[in-house]
Amino acid sequence: MPTVVRAVSDERDALLAFLEEQRAAVRRATHGLTDEQAALTPTVSALSLGGLVKHLTRMEWFWTVVVLDGQPNTDPQTPETWSRQFRMEEGETLAGLLEAYERRAEETERIVAALPDLDVLVPLPEAPWFPKEPRSARWILLHIIEEVARHAGHADIIREAIDGADAFSLVDATKQG
Repeated sequence: MPTVVRAVSDERDALLAFLEEQRAAVRRATHGLTDEQAALTPTVSALSLGGLVKHLTRMEWFWTVVVLDGQPNTDPQTPETWSRQFRMEEGETLAGLLEAYERRAEETERIVAALPDLDVLVPLPEAPWFPKEPRSARWILLHIIEEVARHAGHADIIREAIDGADAFSLVDATKQG
């Protein structure tokens, strides 16, 4: 039973709707798990479901708040701190990580809604892996969708390795009314 993105009114609404559908796939992969299960790394990868939610929250903050909205980067990553965002640490809960992810989504929607249009160009931070040319708000939203979709696939695999629940059964278990 696949999911289908809701009807959309324009390009901005479409991009936000497709982003939300990918976020929902990640959230569904965590449905019914305990904190201990969310922290598990059941494959040879170091990824956990809680860690993926944590990473996606930070990633979305970086691209919308820092890059698109131009606010200061209050959490610069270093090679030493990079891996922290992919794992649940002492005191973190799945509920807390999902709540932070939801708040981030709301902030993204506010920032995108305030843009005059999607052609707005913004400079990317200086880093060896970023191009030097500015990118449009449209490009940034597509990049966020790409990143969330990629990790939604990881989340499906991790969840199935934890307890056998697959994407179809989780859609059924979480469908509203």
